[in-house]
Amino acid sequence: MTDMTRRNFGLLAGASLATLSTPLFAPTAFGQAKPKVVVIGGGPGGGTVARYLAKDSGGAIDVTLIEQQKTFTTCFFSNLYVGGFRDYKSITHNYDKVKKAGVKVVHAMATAIDRDKKQVVVGKQRIPYDRLVVAPGIDLKFDSVPGYSEAAASIMPHAWKPGPQTQLLVKKLNALKDGDTIVMIAPPNPFRCPPGPYERVSMFAHVLKKKGHKKSKIIVIDPKPAFSKQAVFMEGWEKHYPGMIEWQDPKMHGGIKGVDPKTGVVKTDFAEYKAALCNVIPAQMAGKIARDANLANQTGWCEIHPESMKSKVDPNIFVLGDASIAGDMPKSAFSANSQAKVAAMVIRSELTQSRAFPARYSNTCWSLIAPDDDIKVGGNFEPGDGKIKAAPGFVSQKGESADIRKQNYKESVDWYNGIVADIFG
Repeated sequence: MTDMTRRNFGLLAGASLATLSTPLFAPTAFGQAKPKVVVIGGGPGGGTVARYLAKDSGGAIDVTLIEQQKTFTTCFFSNLYVGGFRDYKSITHNYDKVKKAGVKVVHAMATAIDRDKKQVVVGKQRIPYDRLVVAPGIDLKFDSVPGYSEAAASIMPHAWKPGPQTQLLVKKLNALKDGDTIVMIAPPNPFRCPPGPYERVSMFAHVLKKKGHKKSKIIVIDPKPAFSKQAVFMEGWEKHYPGMIEWQDPKMHGGIKGVDPKTGVVKTDFAEYKAALCNVIPAQMAGKIARDANLANQTGWCEIHPESMKSKVDPNIFVLGDASIAGDMPKSAFSANSQAKVAAMVIRSELTQSRAFPARYSNTCWSLIAPDDDIKVGGNFEPGDGKIKAAPGFVSQKGESADIRKQNYKESVDWYNGIVADIFG
């Protein structure tokens, strides 16, 4: 591992805890049983906080993780699956070691949160909590792109939630013929990343180049005037895929008028494109259960206290990851994992009277442009001015050496191995 990954994941060797034997829904009186924490969502935020609470409390806290899927396919590194650098199995993980760590894992859908009674509704069951962690990820605003819908995603995949959508995208990409056009409609801010839109464009181009395509084009229709790491992305596109990728900002396309899933046509104010593959990434919002519990504000995202990740709506609830309004932090897996460790510390302190330290957060996002050409952006964050505030960070620069870019890629692989061990054991 690199120094960076040792620093962030040197805590992976924690001892496993015995599986808790209390019946999952057994009624208990306050003070007569362990405090109960329920976690909704088993991704980078939820999975991490569940494991850390079970591990660091020494079994003093009863931790239940509610996650509908029995296996979790990561959004992060899913672009590398798209580009052929990873296989699907390598980005899919189970919860066996989470259970062995002392977490009760319920593979079912949490349908509601009763905040007054402090219970999570799962089917006909109600699971009580003293503290609740909500990490539901995102939902997509399908109608934010005219003509698009959840049904249309079976033809024009978004692949912004991992699993079958990502597999469909890869199937369509691999079926393209030379001269075919790919159109991506990029998302507006704020959006989940990874998977990053512009890394995905790079992976599209890599696959086409590897297949020997000379006439294929990739059109990126972006509602934003700029995007993260834009200068180094464009330098890389020109170096590795000259003439293949055309990025259009709102001044260039004039506005997205709509898509037609039946014909593959994408219309803007100034042009019309016939896409053999159309990747539509609509606007996003916090997962439904957070919105239904009125944890989200009018933006569709959940406000939190920056020193703890506590909901500003309910002091017994913490909101992690993509669903939260985390100030300067992006909606990334690295961010969610970092936020989870702060939340776990605060919850453990409140429920077991253990010591808590000031909140510190970190994030790095890597993006692969071509083999051994990886760029990154990141830094540290802390509470300040009423939000999670960025300290001076780092970002890849144009003209960097091949050795630096190659090392970035190795670093990203080390990070992936570290974070999945942090989440899933």
